[in-house]
Amino acid sequence: MNREEVFQQLNGVFQDVFDDETITINENTTADDIEMWDSFEHINLIVATEKSFGVKFNMKEVVGLHNVGEMVDLILSKLA
Repeated sequence: MNREEVFQQLNGVFQDVFDDETITINENTTADDIEMWDSFEHINLIVATEKSFGVKFNMKEVVGLHNVGEMVDLILSKLA
């Protein structure tokens, strides 16, 4: 799976979790960019992402994420 494919699949996860088909993520997307992205939805997003990609994140990895680009990098590292 390449970076573009991860972004495409992850964008679908975001749309599902936030129930908003207009969401389009990019490298720099953060919680500040999505109105409903609070701490509760962050947990839902992480769980949905793990399920969608068949990976598991540890707490240190999740806390260290600053934007969607870093999340994509983490997913790619788990898939390698």
